[in-house]
Amino acid sequence: MTAPDPRLAADGGGARRGRIYAVRAIAALFVVAGVLHFAIPRSYESIVPPYLPARLFLVYLSGACELAGGVGLLVPRTRRAAALGLIALLAAVFPANVQMLAAAVAAGKPQWQVALLWLRLPLQFVLMGFIWRTAGRRAAVR
Repeated sequence: MTAPDPRLAADGGGARRGRIYAVRAIAALFVVAGVLHFAIPRSYESIVPPYLPARLFLVYLSGACELAGGVGLLVPRTRRAAALGLIALLAAVFPANVQMLAAAVAAGKPQWQVALLWLRLPLQFVLMGFIWRTAGRRAAVR
């Protein structure tokens, strides 16, 4: 008979398992998004603010960062650094979300679509907090 893992007993095990699943879900989200940057780069290039140079390069760079961050979340040793990197990446690409909203308004897109783009802006900050809470803190999942 083996002794139970004291880390699981400390929080009942369920919370730890929940954090593990959350980290895996975030990792999957970023890996898929990163792959899409390479699969359909022109779609992403269209939302890069026009004042930025080398827009296609920035799409590939952000896709590579998403891939690296997503994979990094899966490795306990790199999880915190990956979480911090993904939070920084979300802050860096925030202008693209604003650009997407501005383009939709200028193009006269349907109100429901514009509303969803407005909702996406604060959701970026919610995602940042979720990443920090599940993977970024030192006491996070190991």
